Amino acid sequence: MADSTIEWTDATWNPVAGCTVLSPGCTNCYAMRMAARLAAMGQKKYRGLTRPSGGRQVWTGAIRCDEASLDVPLRWRRPRLVFVNSMSDLFHADVPESFIARVWATMRATPRHTYQILTKRPDRMREVAERMDLLPNVWLGTSVESSEYLRRLHELRFTRAGVRFVSFEPLLGPITDADLSGVHWAIVGGESGPGARPMKPEWVRALQVQCAEQRVAFFFKQWGGSRKKQAGRKLDGRTWDAMPSAQESPREQSSTLT
Repeated sequence: MADSTIEWTDATWNPVAGCTVLSPGCTNCYAMRMAARLAAMGQKKYRGLTRPSGGRQVWTGAIRCDEASLDVPLRWRRPRLVFVNSMSDLFHADVPESFIARVWATMRATPRHTYQILTKRPDRMREVAERMDLLPNVWLGTSVESSEYLRRLHELRFTRAGVRFVSFEPLLGPITDADLSGVHWAIVGGESGPGARPMKPEWVRALQVQCAEQRVAFFFKQWGGSRKKQAGRKLDGRTWDAMPSAQESPREQSSTLT
């Protein structure tokens, strides 16, 4: 686990590494670049997970379950928001359900933390979640990069979870008809890094309005681009940092600890 610079979380935890390109939102995935970099630095966990293709690194499809990392959150005493598998997808078809159950056991044993699990495979997430304990400190979400993938929201809506969320990142086109019923939180962000595809302001505004109308917490993460820090994360002169209100934020909890 490591402290994270991702705006909507505090730390990342990667019990699984490696993935497979699934849809257009995966094209410039930062995790592919990071995995290649970590492998070059000698980290065995990431060796063989990517290969060069067309001037960039892409997933090979290899999946690595890291048993040594399973107990890492147990060592963290201060409550944290924890993004699970920033370097993979917990619900990839090649991650055994028995291993997912062990990840679940760690989350069950650490109710002080809140875990955010994001997938592009909400059909498997929905199926597996039926066989796992319903944990209030586990948020389950899916990525939707364009209107072509709104069907993922249907799977999410019927997934057993205390908090359900959607990440419209990287937002690659306008989405004007998102049915957010049953969803508590929406993250919107543009693509960043080499070859980043542009995101139009009107696409972001349209989603902000839909969230307001459907009473979904709206979080605007970034404009993105090749210089994302310069682009910033303000929409119409303000930041949008709403979080789901189903439970007290771990950031609020930690401020009351002595």
